[in-house]
Amino acid sequence: MVNNKLVLHIIRFFFLVLAQVLVFNNLNFLGYINPMVYILFFYWYPVKENKAILLIASFFLGLTIDMFLDTMAIHTAACVTIAYLRSGIMRFCFGVNYDFQNFKMSSTTTLQQVTFLALLIFFHHLIFFSLEIFSFSNLLLILKKVLIVGSATLLLCLLIKSLFSTQKK
Repeated sequence: MVNNKLVLHIIRFFFLVLAQVLVFNNLNFLGYINPMVYILFFYWYPVKENKAILLIASFFLGLTIDMFLDTMAIHTAACVTIAYLRSGIMRFCFGVNYDFQNFKMSSTTTLQQVTFLALLIFFHHLIFFSLEIFSFSNLLLILKKVLIVGSATLLLCLLIKSLFSTQKK
């Protein structure tokens, strides 16, 4: 059982990296909108797994994407930061239910799941575009990119999540 979970995480990791690098980075909606769907890794990562492993995996996820895209560790910084913030975001979205050992993402409402994913995307994009632009004089540009690219990312992540959902309704 443990080996099956590990294999599933590794497959998701490589699938998301390949999808990001080969497909989604080659999409340029309106000239500058590149959705970052690899954030789904943080959504799909099990709730009660070791947080140190999540930080290490997020480092390698960001580093792998940075190596392919030559973005000088911007993805790495954003990934490690949202991996660190993930438990706080989960506590905000799911409340005290998150603290119980038998908590499952599938037992939460759709609104809670979308809020969780939207907050992961928002914080990731805020860090990413702040480091990319690296100027407080361009704060409106940063916020514009966070909102526009974040909306496109959220839309595609929800689509991918619904396509690969294992829940039976």
